[in-house]
Amino acid sequence: VSDFDWSSIDTSHLPSSYKTNSQQEKELLQLADHFFLQYTHLCPDRKPLFIHPLNECGVQKFVSTTVKPTLLPYPDMYYWSGCASFVCDYLIMEPLKCPITPPSSLYSPTTILKYQRGNCFDFSVLLCSLLIGAGYDAYCVHGYATLEMCSLDQTQELCPRLRKPPEVPEEEDPNKYRIRYPSEPHSQFELQQKAKEEETESTQEEEGEEEVEVEKPKRDPLHGLRVHAWVLVLSGKRKVPETFFINPFTGNQHSPRDESFLGIESIWNHRNYWVNMQECRKGCKDLSFDLSDSFCWEIMFSESNKASQLPPESPEKDTDDMVSHLSNALGEPVWNQWESLCLTSLLPTAEYENPFSRGKKVILYDKAKQEKWAAYANADGLVERLTVYTDSDCTEELEVKEWFKHREDLLYMREVNKQTQLITDHFRPGHPLLIKAHSYTSLEPETGHTVEFYHTARVDGLWKRCETATEMTEYFLGRDDFMHMRHTEFGVRDQNMERAGGTADANHRPIVKIKEYFHRNPEKPADEDVEERTFMVIDDVIQLTYHLELHDTIASKVVFCRVIGREKREDEIFLSRENTVKYMPWSSEKHKNMRHLYNLLWELREEQKDLKQQVRDSEAEMLNILMVREDEEANIKLSVSIYSAAKRQEQ
Repeated sequence: VSDFDWSSIDTSHLPSSYKTNSQQEKELLQLADHFFLQYTHLCPDRKPLFIHPLNECGVQKFVSTTVKPTLLPYPDMYYWSGCASFVCDYLIMEPLKCPITPPSSLYSPTTILKYQRGNCFDFSVLLCSLLIGAGYDAYCVHGYATLEMCSLDQTQELCPRLRKPPEVPEEEDPNKYRIRYPSEPHSQFELQQKAKEEETESTQEEEGEEEVEVEKPKRDPLHGLRVHAWVLVLSGKRKVPETFFINPFTGNQHSPRDESFLGIESIWNHRNYWVNMQECRKGCKDLSFDLSDSFCWEIMFSESNKASQLPPESPEKDTDDMVSHLSNALGEPVWNQWESLCLTSLLPTAEYENPFSRGKKVILYDKAKQEKWAAYANADGLVERLTVYTDSDCTEELEVKEWFKHREDLLYMREVNKQTQLITDHFRPGHPLLIKAHSYTSLEPETGHTVEFYHTARVDGLWKRCETATEMTEYFLGRDDFMHMRHTEFGVRDQNMERAGGTADANHRPIVKIKEYFHRNPEKPADEDVEERTFMVIDDVIQLTYHLELHDTIASKVVFCRVIGREKREDEIFLSRENTVKYMPWSSEKHKNMRHLYNLLWELREEQKDLKQQVRDSEAEMLNILMVREDEEANIKLSVSIYSAAKRQEQ
């Protein structure tokens, strides 16, 4: 129930056209009364039309004069989605005093913008004014809707943020002559047993549903009678492909076939007024929105520029003269040119950028809660939070998603899994460390981190790195050497150095094994193209596994082992048939030469040194990332957008 007293609003600043009616307005009201009398005479069983309510000054006004086409000087307001989201966020919803009758008054958009509140009719008139100003073929609708839509109850709906995009059906194979293999054989007995189990489960579900139905609320006794107002956007202008509805309370787009809309009485824009003459027993899904069809829609003012061809003695002659008198030479209604306040002057940039009059907006969905803030309202740049719950009572949190704006560290979204406490930060392009996403449970080193990078900006092509206390896995894309993954296993640090107070940089984790994976290089023969390369650093073993050709079944391998009983030296390479195991059935004779294996082992020894240094560099990079992220979270800074005039003036 609204606690705002509309009778106490200040109307002294309003123009004189709000407080009195000119001669043309009086003639317009006479036409509206004449149309209303004809309608009630021809359709006595239908509800009264919403055609000339009182305005905020207590003066009767024709509804079309309340629609003021306005294009606000903000980029988002050029599109219907921006207009709809602004109206539903900027205004506070007030229910109708009587749910089954339209309101007795309809205030101007200027007053609604000033006090930031209104009912569904006020929402619709303001939204329609913005849409028409942006070039859309929009109309205000007086009709009937469900209880949930009229009362802005979205607790039974799925949050739009959680809706999955529609799956694109896979195209069938156009080759109808391809070989179709027979399906796997199935046991008929097992199928019968499975069918019996499904029957028993279905009966149990039906019994459970019967129990739940007892707890369900009763059917709305006013179903089909609840009055609601929304916006109709016809196809055609602004390249709108299909006609759709906009619920002004939520800003969501709906199809005319939506079952939440139960019927339409009339529609109007800034030029004319139409009465629906079609049956709405099945809602709005079968309605025709061809407004030129006189059998479906009864128009108030004829849109033809020519005078009506009626006989001189017709009683309608005076009415037609009044209609032509109320239109200028271009066919534009004169009431659109009457004195009115400018909506743009009532909506300065500061108020547009902070649309929430109560500081924030909270929306309850089915097992979810959505919170919205204006930009710069929170010190950390938080503008939206979505909390997902495991139950409908919203007692146990399952997941929390947060969206940010204007952060200098380019963080724009954070996901927190409340079950596992896993946090995932997402960053926009441009971070100094080229981070794209970071998953963690703690910013302490070696506690489990997964970092994704913008790999096209990196020289090494690294796109993801996963690190724990015992291993590190790196994934690459687009490398010239065709490497796509590197896996490193670590041992336990020397406990004596830790007790002596050595830092983590000085006391590195010992590298146990490094394993690299490569894609196929088509320019090399398969027996010369390495697929896997393993370095057992502590055991001093190097193993190479080569790719397979199409006709091969067993991969070629080469293993270099340490000679038992011989000490390891850094600058010495000892090769003999005892410490070399090779199986290369598809290779040529040169690969079986010991000289070739000696050169290969020499190269691998040098590459092993480089690999160990690359692993140490990766460890140092991860430590640097954690230090930078910890500092960024401790000292959050927001950048001022060049488009935020109000924030720049504040600075």
